[in-house]
Parts: sequence; C-alpha cells; structure tokens
Amino acid sequence: MPNEICIPNPEYLIKSIAEQGYTLETSIADLIDNSISAAAKNIEVLIDTLATPFVLFIADDGHGMSEGDLKKNMNFPSSSIEDIRDSQDLGRFGLGMKTASFSQTRRFTVISRKYTQEKYYARTWDVNHLKSTGRWEIIINTEDEINTYLDRYNNLSKGFLNSYKDFTPSTIIIWQSLYKFENHFSLQDKREVLQKELTETTKEYLQLIFHRFMGNSNPIKIRLNNEQLKPFNPFPSGVRNISIQQKLLMGNKLCLEGFVLPNRSLSESKGISMWTLPHKSLMDMEGIYIYRADRIIVFGGWNELIKRSPRLQLARLKIEIGNGIDHLFHLNVAKSSISIPFEERFAFIRYLSILKTEAEKEFFNYETRVSPVSSSIKNIFKKIPTSNGISLEIDTDFPILTSLINTLNEDQIKTLKIILRMLINSINKIRKVYIEENYTELIEKDGLSEKDIYNAIQTLLSSGISKNNILQEILPTIGINIQSLPPKILKLLQ
Repeated sequence: MPNEICIPNPEYLIKSIAEQGYTLETSIADLIDNSISAAAKNIEVLIDTLATPFVLFIADDGHGMSEGDLKKNMNFPSSSIEDIRDSQDLGRFGLGMKTASFSQTRRFTVISRKYTQEKYYARTWDVNHLKSTGRWEIIINTEDEINTYLDRYNNLSKGFLNSYKDFTPSTIIIWQSLYKFENHFSLQDKREVLQKELTETTKEYLQLIFHRFMGNSNPIKIRLNNEQLKPFNPFPSGVRNISIQQKLLMGNKLCLEGFVLPNRSLSESKGISMWTLPHKSLMDMEGIYIYRADRIIVFGGWNELIKRSPRLQLARLKIEIGNGIDHLFHLNVAKSSISIPFEERFAFIRYLSILKTEAEKEFFNYETRVSPVSSSIKNIFKKIPTSNGISLEIDTDFPILTSLINTLNEDQIKTLKIILRMLINSINKIRKVYIEENYTELIEKDGLSEKDIYNAIQTLLSSGISKNNILQEILPTIGINIQSLPPKILKLLQ
C-alpha cells in the first residue's frame, strides 16, 4: 500500500511551536540577535500603547534582506542546525524570528530591503489566515500596505525621545497585537502591565544580556521607546577573580572563571548600584553567567549544580562557550535555557567548590565586619589579614573586656585568654578562615606558658572530659596544631 502524506494543521502547529518558553524580553532579545548578526549598529524597539491592539516595531540598520532572502527567512525553519556557522552567529535553529514572534502575537510582518537598495519587500504570517485557508500560506504585502506600515513606524519613532540621527532602517518587524497583554479587564490595566514589563523586566534584561555589544569600542545602540539602553556588566571593576580554567570541546572554547564581589556590595546593593540591576537583589544575580558569542544565554542560579544560598550571593561564575557546541549544552529555541553536559558536570562542581569557599569567606567577613582602625567607634573584634582570608581577633582593649580583666587575678586572666582563644577560633572556623598554628607561636602570642596549658588540661580532665575529646576537639579550637604539642602535654593526654 502507498504511504500517506501527513501535512500538519498550520494553525495548531504554529501555536504549539510558539510555546517554547518565551517571555516578552526573551522574544525581543531573539529578534535583536538577528539584527546583531546582520551587522546593525542602531536598533529600535518601539511599542505603541495608545492604539489598541498594541503594536510593536523592531527596526535595525543592518544589511537587510532582498526579496529572496526574506522569503527564505520566513520559512519554518530557514536553516539547518547542522550548518556550519560563523563564530559570532547568534542563531541556531533558523526558527527564532518566527517562534519568538508567534509567542507574543498571532500576526506579524517583516519589511526589509538590502541596505544598498531603496525598495522594501514584506511578508506576513497570520494565524487567522492559516486557520481560514487551512494551508501553509504566507501573505505577500502590497506596496500600499508596506507604505502604511512605514508611515506608522516613522510617526511612532519621531514621537519618542532620543531618536537616532540619520537613521534609516533596513529591516522592520511588526507585531500586530500582543495577545498576552490584552486579556486584562480594562485598557488602563493593559497599558500599566505592559509599561511595567517594558521599563523594568525587558529593559534590564536587554541591558544585561547584550552588555558586551553595547559596551565595546564600537558599540551597538539599542533604543527602547524613549530611552537608549546602557550596558550592565555583571563583572564590574572591583570584583575579585578566582582563576581561569579552559579546554577545547570539538574545537570550541569552554572557559570557566569565578568572581567574588566585595562584601561592601551587600550594603551598597540596597539601592541603585554597580552590583545589581535596579529590580534585582544580589541573590537574584548570584550564579552562572553563560556567554555564547558574547551574548549572555543564561544568568543567575547554579543550573542545578549547587543550591542558591545567602552565603553565596557574592559569587558569580562566568562561562564562555563557542556556538559550535550548542548541541552539547542543549541550547533551547528561545536561547534561554542550557544544560551542562554530564561528562563536564564533575569539573564544574569541582571548580564551584573553590568559588563557593571564597564567596563564603567574603560573605562572613561582612557579617562580622568591624569599624576601621581610624574610627572612634570601638569594636570587640579586630580584622587581621592572612593568607587564608580575613581572620578575626579579640580586641583586649575593648572597654568592657578591659574592665573585666582588671578585676581578675593572673591565673584567671590566663584562663579567660584560653576561653577567648577557643571562641574566636570557632568563629573563624565557621567563616572558613581558621588556621592551626604551631604550639610555641600561639602560646607566645597570648602570653601563656606551657604550665598554663597543662593546668587548663588538668582542669578539663578533672571535670570528666575525656583525653581523646580534649586532643581531638578542644585543643584544635584553641588553634593548636596537635603535632607541635610538647612531650609533657602529650604524655598527659595519652
């Protein structure tokens, strides 16, 4: 028997493939990817919220498309994922423009011309048209329709502030209605929700993920309605890098570099700062930042390698991958999700353990931070720089402590010093800056003697504490390296 031809229902299929995890900001970003790949230097994202339904325009001055190019790029898909791509090509599936657009609208038009030519061409995908015809049929727009779209775009562009000088677009994408924002009860609700989405979420998302393009020596300009966006670099000056690990996968670079924000960012990030986006906290922004061809694909969170934690909010991991290994990282159509290859997970986790330790040290330095030495405000803790981080010490000149010491006899003062030594070492151990010292050095530092330690151990033994417990638990909390104990004390504990 002959095989059956199975042609999918165009309406059903388009609505299905549009559900690829897109949000407004990721959809717009996907279209900006195409503009960047087309060598655009100026990009406009304009939304007319006064008219109903809402209309969005994305315009750029890149290379543009001939009518043949436009026809090809409106196909599903327009290229193969197996095609060899330029190292800076931001595409992958050949579906981005279509799926991103259909995730936000049911009708969109693309107008384009080669930048060396005058004549524009246009094509429109319309779900209602597909539904009524039942065919995979794209609308070829007339010259009058194209001129109407261009007039509306030009009027809208001039109506906003900060327009580009001598800007003539090569390509304009038009979303005719934004159905996800048009289900609210009143027009005012719709406008308020969309406006908030634009000025907060979308604006900050674009400033972050395209920051390298907007911040390089030949920057790309992105205008969102009245505002030209400024790049937000999640790794500004002042962050401390840990180390760099690099390897090649199928000839493509894979680079890991950890960074720790200074503990002052914990207080400085409460308002507008260089450390976070205005509507995000440090915890929102802790985690992995994956760059692909200079564009951030994923940011924040640890991609299920480790869990978020307040103690890690100063940690950020920058990962650079080439676009030739997309399939290994399972990049999705929306370019908003990625998975670490199983065979690389152990290397990632091992690297993260180093970053985690350094970030926790910096965090605990803030939690127990003290006033500067020059300050007139006294604090019971002193900060001491060490090779293992900032260590805390007890300031015996602290007024209350000085007053207490003045009431004690010599033996009681020595006992108090041992107790304080146990206390501060326990704190430093929690903060991961604990260092065991040679017995002689530690004793000399606190003005103690071998006899003082010997008497303290005898007191502990007489109270019922075992020798093993003293050796394994208590002496290390004093900071003593038990290997350096003198024979007399070792004999007492045998």
